[in-house]
Amino acid sequence: MDKVPMTPGGHTALEKELKHLKHTARPEVIAAISEAREHGDLSENAEYHAAREQQSFIEGRIEELEAVLSRANIIDPSKFKGDEIVRFGATVTVADEDTDEETSYQIVGEYESDIESKKISISAPIAKALIGKTLGDSVEVRTPKGARQVEIVEVEYK
Repeated sequence: MDKVPMTPGGHTALEKELKHLKHTARPEVIAAISEAREHGDLSENAEYHAAREQQSFIEGRIEELEAVLSRANIIDPSKFKGDEIVRFGATVTVADEDTDEETSYQIVGEYESDIESKKISISAPIAKALIGKTLGDSVEVRTPKGARQVEIVEVEYK
Protein backbone atom coordinates (compact mmCIF):
# COMPACT_ATOMS: atom_id res chain seq x y z
CA MET A 1 0.00 0.00 0.00
CA ASP A 2 1.13 3.51 -0.74
CA LYS A 3 2.15 5.83 2.04
CA VAL A 4 -0.09 8.83 2.64
CA PRO A 5 1.91 12.05 3.01
CA MET A 6 0.72 14.44 5.72
CA THR A 7 1.99 17.19 7.95
CA PRO A 8 2.29 16.67 11.71
CA GLY A 9 -0.70 18.97 12.20
CA GLY A 10 -2.81 17.03 9.73
CA HIS A 11 -1.90 13.75 11.44
CA THR A 12 -2.89 15.16 14.83
CA ALA A 13 -6.22 16.42 13.46
CA LEU A 14 -7.07 13.01 11.98
CA GLU A 15 -6.13 11.27 15.23
CA LYS A 16 -8.36 13.71 17.13
CA GLU A 17 -11.27 13.03 14.76
CA LEU A 18 -10.77 9.26 15.12
CA LYS A 19 -10.72 9.52 18.91
CA HIS A 20 -13.93 11.59 18.86
CA LEU A 21 -15.68 9.10 16.61
CA LYS A 22 -14.66 6.09 18.70
CA HIS A 23 -15.19 7.54 22.17
CA THR A 24 -18.05 10.02 21.70
CA ALA A 25 -19.97 9.61 18.42
CA ARG A 26 -20.06 5.81 18.38
CA PRO A 27 -21.44 5.46 21.95
CA GLU A 28 -24.00 8.21 21.27
CA VAL A 29 -25.34 6.52 18.16
CA ILE A 30 -25.45 3.13 19.91
CA ALA A 31 -27.52 4.72 22.66
CA ALA A 32 -29.81 6.33 20.05
CA ILE A 33 -30.34 2.96 18.35
CA SER A 34 -31.12 1.34 21.68
CA GLU A 35 -33.63 4.05 22.54
CA ALA A 36 -35.28 3.85 19.11
CA ARG A 37 -35.64 0.07 19.47
CA GLU A 38 -37.66 0.62 22.62
CA HIS A 39 -40.25 2.54 20.59
CA GLY A 40 -41.54 -0.65 18.98
CA ASP A 41 -41.99 -1.63 15.34
CA LEU A 42 -38.62 -1.09 13.65
CA SER A 43 -39.94 -1.27 10.08
CA GLU A 44 -41.72 2.07 10.46
CA ASN A 45 -39.40 3.68 13.01
CA ALA A 46 -37.69 6.69 11.36
CA GLU A 47 -35.51 7.37 14.43
CA TYR A 48 -34.15 3.84 14.29
CA HIS A 49 -33.37 4.02 10.56
CA ALA A 50 -31.70 7.43 10.92
CA ALA A 51 -29.57 6.20 13.82
CA ARG A 52 -28.56 3.05 11.88
CA GLU A 53 -27.61 5.21 8.89
CA GLN A 54 -25.54 7.47 11.16
CA GLN A 55 -23.89 4.40 12.71
CA SER A 56 -22.96 3.13 9.25
CA PHE A 57 -21.40 6.49 8.38
CA ILE A 58 -19.41 6.60 11.65
CA GLU A 59 -18.14 3.03 11.26
CA GLY A 60 -17.10 3.74 7.67
CA ARG A 61 -15.26 6.89 8.66
CA ILE A 62 -13.49 5.10 11.54
CA GLU A 63 -12.35 2.40 9.13
CA GLU A 64 -11.14 5.00 6.62
CA LEU A 65 -9.23 7.02 9.24
CA GLU A 66 -7.58 3.91 10.70
CA ALA A 67 -6.42 2.88 7.22
CA VAL A 68 -5.09 6.35 6.41
CA LEU A 69 -3.30 6.76 9.75
CA SER A 70 -1.71 3.31 9.43
CA ARG A 71 -0.18 4.40 6.10
CA ALA A 72 0.75 7.92 7.21
CA ASN A 73 4.09 9.30 6.12
CA ILE A 74 4.49 12.32 8.37
CA ILE A 75 6.65 14.98 6.76
CA ASP A 76 7.72 17.90 8.93
CA PRO A 77 7.93 20.97 6.67
CA SER A 78 10.06 22.88 9.19
CA LYS A 79 13.07 20.74 8.23
CA PHE A 80 13.09 22.53 4.86
CA LYS A 81 13.27 26.04 6.44
CA GLY A 82 15.18 28.47 4.26
CA ASP A 83 14.72 26.33 1.14
CA GLU A 84 13.46 28.16 -1.95
CA ILE A 85 12.25 25.00 -3.72
CA VAL A 86 8.53 24.24 -3.46
CA ARG A 87 8.03 20.88 -1.74
CA PHE A 88 5.34 19.14 0.28
CA GLY A 89 4.39 21.27 3.30
CA ALA A 90 5.50 24.57 1.78
CA THR A 91 3.38 27.66 2.15
CA VAL A 92 3.69 29.27 -1.27
CA THR A 93 2.64 32.80 -2.15
CA VAL A 94 1.98 33.33 -5.83
CA ALA A 95 1.13 36.49 -7.73
CA ASP A 96 -1.17 36.31 -10.74
CA GLU A 97 0.87 37.85 -13.57
CA ASP A 98 -2.21 39.51 -15.11
CA THR A 99 -3.78 41.03 -11.99
CA ASP A 100 -0.84 41.06 -9.51
CA GLU A 101 -3.26 39.50 -6.99
CA GLU A 102 -1.34 37.48 -4.42
CA THR A 103 -2.61 34.25 -2.90
CA SER A 104 -0.94 31.90 -0.42
CA TYR A 105 -1.44 28.14 -0.21
CA GLN A 106 0.05 25.43 1.94
CA ILE A 107 0.62 22.19 0.08
CA VAL A 108 -0.60 19.35 2.29
CA GLY A 109 -1.80 15.75 2.08
CA GLU A 110 -5.08 14.76 0.50
CA TYR A 111 -6.82 14.06 3.82
CA GLU A 112 -5.92 17.41 5.40
CA SER A 113 -6.69 19.74 2.49
CA ASP A 114 -9.14 22.53 3.24
CA ILE A 115 -9.57 25.31 0.71
CA GLU A 116 -11.17 27.56 3.36
CA SER A 117 -7.86 27.42 5.29
CA LYS A 118 -5.84 27.79 2.07
CA LYS A 119 -4.53 24.22 2.42
CA ILE A 120 -4.45 22.48 -0.94
CA SER A 121 -3.88 18.82 -1.67
CA ILE A 122 -0.59 17.77 -3.19
CA SER A 123 -2.69 16.27 -6.00
CA ALA A 124 -4.44 19.59 -6.81
CA PRO A 125 -3.53 21.09 -10.21
CA ILE A 126 -1.93 24.21 -8.70
CA ALA A 127 0.15 22.13 -6.28
CA LYS A 128 1.30 19.83 -9.09
CA ALA A 129 2.34 22.88 -11.11
CA LEU A 130 4.27 24.43 -8.20
CA ILE A 131 6.11 21.35 -6.84
CA GLY A 132 9.79 21.47 -7.77
CA LYS A 133 9.73 25.11 -8.83
CA THR A 134 11.73 27.80 -7.03
CA LEU A 135 11.26 31.31 -5.75
CA GLY A 136 10.85 33.75 -8.67
CA ASP A 137 9.75 31.13 -11.20
CA SER A 138 6.85 31.86 -13.53
CA VAL A 139 4.49 28.90 -13.64
CA GLU A 140 1.50 28.09 -15.83
CA VAL A 141 -1.36 26.78 -13.71
CA ARG A 142 -4.35 25.09 -15.31
CA THR A 143 -7.55 25.72 -13.36
CA PRO A 144 -11.24 25.16 -14.10
CA LYS A 145 -11.34 28.83 -15.17
CA GLY A 146 -8.53 28.21 -17.67
CA ALA A 147 -4.76 28.53 -17.72
CA ARG A 148 -3.08 31.41 -15.95
CA GLN A 149 0.48 32.47 -15.25
CA VAL A 150 1.62 32.98 -11.67
CA GLU A 151 4.96 33.96 -10.21
CA ILE A 152 6.25 32.38 -7.01
CA VAL A 153 6.93 35.34 -4.71
CA GLU A 154 7.47 33.51 -1.41
CA VAL A 155 8.25 29.98 -0.26
CA GLU A 156 7.97 29.39 3.47
CA TYR A 157 8.27 26.31 5.64
CA LYS A 158 6.71 26.51 9.11
